[in-house]
Amino acid sequence: MKMYLLSLGAGLLVGVIYSLLNVRSPAPPVIALVGLLGILIGEQSVPLVKRMLSGQPINVSWFNRQCMPHVFGHLPGAATASGKLADEIVKDERA
Repeated sequence: MKMYLLSLGAGLLVGVIYSLLNVRSPAPPVIALVGLLGILIGEQSVPLVKRMLSGQPINVSWFNRQCMPHVFGHLPGAATASGKLADEIVKDERA
């Protein structure tokens, strides 16, 4: 959660500086966000195509494990019954 707040703070600071200098942001926000979405999806197309070409199956669990965290980031999670955060469990499974 701290990273999200730092990112928001950095964005607000840049916005204030742009306003004080009377300049517009380099790209309209919607276009910039659509471009970023395209970059994220494009990054995930390479592992997907590699997996398809190798003949390995592409199923929902693989997609959720390999692609979703890269596109949406690691969102803050609640503690599980064992007391570990969901992110910690994923890191343990990958190790």
